[in-house]
Amino acid sequence: MKAEVLQVNDLRVYYHTPAGPVRAVNGASFSLIAGERLGLVGESGSGKSTIALALMRLIKSPGKIEGGQIILGGTDLLTLSEEAMRRARLAQIALIPQGAMNSLNPVMRVRNQLADAMEAHGDRAHGDKMSQKEIDGRIAELVEWVGLRREVPSMYPHELSGGMKQRVCIAMGICLKPSVIVADEPTSALDVVVQRQVMETLESVQETLSASVILVGHDMGLMAQHVDRIAVMYAGKLVEVGPVEQVFESPQHPYTQLLIATLPTLTSKRDFKGIPGIPPSLLNPPSGCPFHPRCPRAFDRCSTDLPAFREIAPDRWAACHLLDDHQPANGGAA
Repeated sequence: MKAEVLQVNDLRVYYHTPAGPVRAVNGASFSLIAGERLGLVGESGSGKSTIALALMRLIKSPGKIEGGQIILGGTDLLTLSEEAMRRARLAQIALIPQGAMNSLNPVMRVRNQLADAMEAHGDRAHGDKMSQKEIDGRIAELVEWVGLRREVPSMYPHELSGGMKQRVCIAMGICLKPSVIVADEPTSALDVVVQRQVMETLESVQETLSASVILVGHDMGLMAQHVDRIAVMYAGKLVEVGPVEQVFESPQHPYTQLLIATLPTLTSKRDFKGIPGIPPSLLNPPSGCPFHPRCPRAFDRCSTDLPAFREIAPDRWAACHLLDDHQPANGGAA
């Protein structure tokens, strides 16, 4: 069995407001295996992007990482000094941000932006910065890795297509060869053809670096095609984690079941059915299971007791009272 490269334990991130704390991530625990692609999926507001930012320690006020552990290479990133964390970014763990156009400086050439990233984070073991010759050589290497034309580093972001801009962001994320890549919705606002090209680029550079990837998104169809394991989030909590094939064949949590049911199919015609209701307020979440107000299978206990997130089968984790031995005999249909 491959080793774990990243271990997240009881991560909690709150955004503090005059009305009280918004618990954007409230006790998330998961691991990342060497060489795998882990999909982090859920509706908008479920806490996915907050986890991505927390892994990089980029949460800004009024947000705050309230507790937990983020263990990478045997070191808890939450215990590092600001300077040590700066050195870890891009070199050990990197973020490919959502929205390439908003992530690139419109008045700087691509080459200068890639060079800035390496100069800011590319300290060698003895503390020296990378030389200009090393930076130029790495830029040429990056352009080849992500499938861009040689002239792209001399261009400005506005001269590039959406897919090309996203590849520049991938190049920036891998410029110091990290072992963990966090891709926060890297295909958002791209058409399906460009989405596939971007995902193929990401998978190619992952194999080149022998890195592990956390793919953040809300597209269950994209996850089904490109990840090895999937972690489903709802209201700041993980509700199901498992190998992607097993989760799609036999989803255990009602929320996962409804997410999969929203996918279109080529084999039959049917009316589109979304998930009823809206996600709960993370300022004043419901009691018990946070999904129970929208769950078609909820029963009395769901409104009072928070289900434990536990291993229900080898490498399968879920948090649902329906999986307990003492669930109602009829499956708890409401």
